[in-house]
Amino acid sequence: MFEFPDAIRKMMYTTNIIENFNSQLRKVTKTKRVFTNDQALMKLLYLVQCKALVKNKPIAGWKQIMAQFIIIFKQRWNTN
Repeated sequence: MFEFPDAIRKMMYTTNIIENFNSQLRKVTKTKRVFTNDQALMKLLYLVQCKALVKNKPIAGWKQIMAQFIIIFKQRWNTN
């Protein structure tokens, strides 16, 4: 992890987007343990995702971070 540039390391340490999203999913599904079918669960998780997208702020300096990711992972990056 220390071989990444400062901007990427700062983003990794200061944003816990995945953990935050997972906690939101757990919070909603914890209160309701039984779902009528799989589609009911998927609908609930979709609504939580829509609500999370509205609340989350964009990552500061994302264009610079994305450019650094492209340079570092050029063999994995699809530029089409």
